[in-house]
Amino acid sequence: MKEKLDRLYQRFQLLEKEMSDPSVISNQTRFKELSREHAQLMPVVQNYEKYQSLLKEQSDSEELLSAETDDDMKRMLFDEIENLKEKVEKLKQELVIQLLPKDPNDGKDIIMEIRAGTGGEEAALFAGDLFRMYTRFIDKKGWKMEYIDGSETEIGGFKEVVFSVRSSVAYENLKLESGGHRVQRVPTTESGGRIHTSAVTVAVMPEAEETDIAIDPNDIRVDVYRSTGHGGQSVNTTDSAVRITHIPTGMVVTCQDEKSQLKNKSKAMRVLRARLYEKEQDERRKEESELRKSQIGSGDRSDRIRTYNYPQSRVTDHRIGLTLYSLESFLEGEMDEIIDALRKSEVEEMLKRLYR
Repeated sequence: MKEKLDRLYQRFQLLEKEMSDPSVISNQTRFKELSREHAQLMPVVQNYEKYQSLLKEQSDSEELLSAETDDDMKRMLFDEIENLKEKVEKLKQELVIQLLPKDPNDGKDIIMEIRAGTGGEEAALFAGDLFRMYTRFIDKKGWKMEYIDGSETEIGGFKEVVFSVRSSVAYENLKLESGGHRVQRVPTTESGGRIHTSAVTVAVMPEAEETDIAIDPNDIRVDVYRSTGHGGQSVNTTDSAVRITHIPTGMVVTCQDEKSQLKNKSKAMRVLRARLYEKEQDERRKEESELRKSQIGSGDRSDRIRTYNYPQSRVTDHRIGLTLYSLESFLEGEMDEIIDALRKSEVEEMLKRLYR
């Protein structure tokens, strides 16, 4: 472990040196890449420095104890050493976890897509509820969110909504939100008071850089049209909305949120790049069957990961068997308990694989 930590420490120092180089600062793509790696290494380096400091403090105290003759001082030193040993062991465990293989996408911004599934208008309404839930969670964290595109329904829901989240910890916190979300409640349109079950899918995709995935301009078709609002009425007098079709895969991305055609095209390309990157990753993961089976969540949109039961004010995450009876606050963005439990379970699974 020490050899690996020493290598990381040296890498961290090299990064700091490179990031102060004017030629690197002027190259924003390179600088952003180094900054992301620097941010990922910083918590490990800080803990390692603290760990080394505690080890030295323990060694100094043990040296003093070996030379001490006064019984009271020996007892005091002994207690201090025991306390330091506990701190060293606790920090060592933290470092072991920090040294686990990192997801290569940790540190990246993300693009999230929420789509209404089975359940018609009720599913669309719940898609809107989830969008507001994530918006509140992101706002509480102080991360930056950007609306990209959406298809709203007349009664306030979304057939689909796409948005980006900018934060160095967004992906590692939200990646396990990918999958099927099921809601059980009495729809507002239901006069008989019967509970209905509807479904919504969530996709969390790392935002790909141009260096991550290459898109041949000859492989895309760009169509422009006049943006529309509810019921199809025109909200723009120019053809600013953009539809991009990726011919080899048939993927279609639209964006009409901006008044500028150029801005809409830029946003649509970001979404297309993220989708193609996710597709490439999924194909690679399917080849890693053993790893795939041991993951908490596959990220497959067809996997049912969570149920929101309104009559019982219950939210259940099926991957870890955790149930909370605080649905109202959860939908207000108080999601930390489940997100933290998912991340802890993921680490435990990785430790099992590493030391089995």
